[in-house]
Amino acid sequence: MSSPRVLVVAGTHGNEINAPWLMEQWQQQPDLIQTHGCEVLSVIGNPEAYAKGCRYLDRDLNRSFQPGLLQQAGLEQISSSNLDREVKRAFDLVSRYGAEGVEPCGLVIDLHSTTSSMGNSLVVYGRRPADLALAALVQGRLGLPVYLHEADQAQQGFLVESWPCGLVIEVGPVPQMVRHHKILTQTRLALEAVFEACADALAGRARYPRQLVVHRHLGSLDLPRSPSGSPDAFLHPQRQGLDWKPMREADPLFQKADGSCIPYEGADGLVPLFINEAAYAEKAIALSLTLRECWPLSLEWTEAFRSQLSAG
Repeated sequence: MSSPRVLVVAGTHGNEINAPWLMEQWQQQPDLIQTHGCEVLSVIGNPEAYAKGCRYLDRDLNRSFQPGLLQQAGLEQISSSNLDREVKRAFDLVSRYGAEGVEPCGLVIDLHSTTSSMGNSLVVYGRRPADLALAALVQGRLGLPVYLHEADQAQQGFLVESWPCGLVIEVGPVPQMVRHHKILTQTRLALEAVFEACADALAGRARYPRQLVVHRHLGSLDLPRSPSGSPDAFLHPQRQGLDWKPMREADPLFQKADGSCIPYEGADGLVPLFINEAAYAEKAIALSLTLRECWPLSLEWTEAFRSQLSAG
């Protein structure tokens, strides 16, 4: 039985430095991370941005894997100076490590960190069966919440969508450009859980939970803004740091400079995530709204995941 080949991407955002540091540690300490028999390739997603300590150079790499952009990059390789550097990098990563690449990987794990008070979580994009099976296995092992991002026209082109199966590990909170031992440890443990899940599923000994609990993305809210476009309020002290805590109508949400409160106006029970995430200020996102749902485990998921691992 062949070992599944897993691509681990660190530094997709250049100012998230804990995962790249963990990969450097791993190179120097080969026994640092237990791979459970998986064949692992690792790469720095955006090495130029990582070297400069910035999130990206021309555009967000984790929004640059849109099929149209990748197709454009393939057509313009000869005159690649016309391309944003992140689009070219996205094309290069898929060309090398994608399912039809030089070193094909059937599964990709994208390592990220967050400045918001979300703790540790898993992120999946859409409802691909193999992704859901992997998320269920890791959730069953570690109890991590799953953020399911879908149907958001403003946010497209994520890295893991360009591989047959993929998962994001999100660890925090930690400021950008700060290495922290706790973040390194939590990233390592989550990564090991993924490798163990792959090995168990391929060997037919995986013990899946009866259900997958997801927080399904519904949309995002921006800060209130003045007519000039500048922020006119900030997150209310009673909402700041309360990721994963459901909201009710009229809960304090924003606070203006004069101290007045702007309440939440929406359905009861929606769950905010990425509250005050530093990287999302440029995207006009103060928080994202999700709905907690419990999905029974599907045989379609588990079969798709094992089939994908068997294929490579």
